[in-house]
Amino acid sequence: MTRHQKRLSAPNARPIERKTQTFTVKAGAGPHGESGVPLIILLRDVLGYVDTTKEERYALNQDTVLINGTAVSDEQRPVGLFDILVFTEREEHYRVFPEAGGRLALTPIDADSAQSRLGKVVSKQHVAGGATQITLHDGSNIRVEETGVDYSTRDSLVIDNETSEIIAHFPYEEGALVTAVAGSHSGEIGEIDAITVTSGSGENTVSVVTEDGRFETIEPYVVVIDENFTEGESE
Repeated sequence: MTRHQKRLSAPNARPIERKTQTFTVKAGAGPHGESGVPLIILLRDVLGYVDTTKEERYALNQDTVLINGTAVSDEQRPVGLFDILVFTEREEHYRVFPEAGGRLALTPIDADSAQSRLGKVVSKQHVAGGATQITLHDGSNIRVEETGVDYSTRDSLVIDNETSEIIAHFPYEEGALVTAVAGSHSGEIGEIDAITVTSGSGENTVSVVTEDGRFETIEPYVVVIDENFTEGESE
C-alpha cells in the first residue's frame, strides 16, 4: 500500500499547503483514521523539528515523542482532534484543537493539562459482566463498570492518559460549553442556546451563543468542552 496521497485530495483538517507539491504522506492505520494528520507532517511541516527522513526516524526512536501519554515511533500514526502531543526533551506540550476552516492546530498547554484528553462519546454498548463499553470519537474504547452515571452519546469525557479512567463528564445539553469542530464555524466556542430536533433523517441543529454573537450548525459539528479544558494554555 502506498504511503503517499495527492495533496489536493487530503482531508481539510491537514495543516498543509495544497499547491506547493503534488504528494503528501498518507495517514497510517490507527486512531482517527484518514481524518487524522500523520505525525511526520506535524514534526516537519508544522513545527519544523525535522527536515529529513533520517532526522525524523532518529527523533521518533528516542521515545521522547508522546501521544496521549504513549511513546510513538510510527511516522504515519494519525494525530487527531483533542490528542495530546508531548515532546519530553523539549518540555513542550500541545493539544490538537480545531481552527477556522476546519484545519487542526497545535495549541500549547501546560504539563498538568497534558495528563488527560477529551473524548466525545459516539456510541456505547453493554458487554459481558454488566459493564458498558463506550466508544469515543477517535475510535478508542473505554470500559465502564456500573456506577449509576448515565453517559450518553454526544456527551464528552475527560480521560486520564495513564490510567484510562474517566475523570470528568460533560453532558450534551442546553447551556453546555461547546466548540465547533467542522463547518464554517470551526474553532468557535460558545454555549448551546437551543437544540432543535429535526424530523426524518436530517441532522438536529444547534444554536450556539458566543462572545461576539451566535451561530447555528448541526449536532455532529459540535463537541462539549469545559472552561478548565480551554484554560490549559502555557504562559
